[in-house]
Amino acid sequence: MSSPAPLPDGPYAPMVGAPAPAAVAPARPVARAVLAEVRRDLRGAAVWALGLALAGIPAGLLWVWLAPRARFEVVEGGAVPVGNPSAELLVADDSVLVLVLAGLGLLAGGIAWAMRRRRGVATLVGTAVGTALAAVLAWQMGELLAPGPSAAELGDVGARVTTGLDLSSLPALAVAPFAALLVYVVAALFASADDLGRRDGVSSG
Repeated sequence: MSSPAPLPDGPYAPMVGAPAPAAVAPARPVARAVLAEVRRDLRGAAVWALGLALAGIPAGLLWVWLAPRARFEVVEGGAVPVGNPSAELLVADDSVLVLVLAGLGLLAGGIAWAMRRRRGVATLVGTAVGTALAAVLAWQMGELLAPGPSAAELGDVGARVTTGLDLSSLPALAVAPFAALLVYVVAALFASADDLGRRDGVSSG
């Protein structure tokens, strides 16, 4: 009867009494938990995103109300300003809309974080999508409610016309989702609990 082969020496020799390698799938339970959380929050996040999108209507009305507009009198060969309009009017439309969208984003981020039962990935995505849609809706509504003078009006000598709202920089629309996510992420960084202090209807001590 042959004797068993001796154990090999060297760097590849097995260590006697060494523990078995740990399972390399600790991420699976975490992924399942995150996926289950997203599924639970999906409907609420969709409703939240829709509500934020509709907030673009008052934001657009606020833009129309706050943005300064200049009046011109149509003369032969063009139009002359009435009074002394400020030179900043050329960028005032964008600046006022940026401030309105920033306020909307900060408010949306704060409310999203205050919804403790919905803190998580779905609410974060819903907040970003909703504020982005709100920004687009505010932009379109502002330009619709405050159009510039038509060609017929500009051809009517002696008539007075008012400049319309016009967004010259489309990246300004990113201010709302950026501000909302900034508030949410900063609040999450200061959260002490791993679950961001989320409350799923179960009281914790």
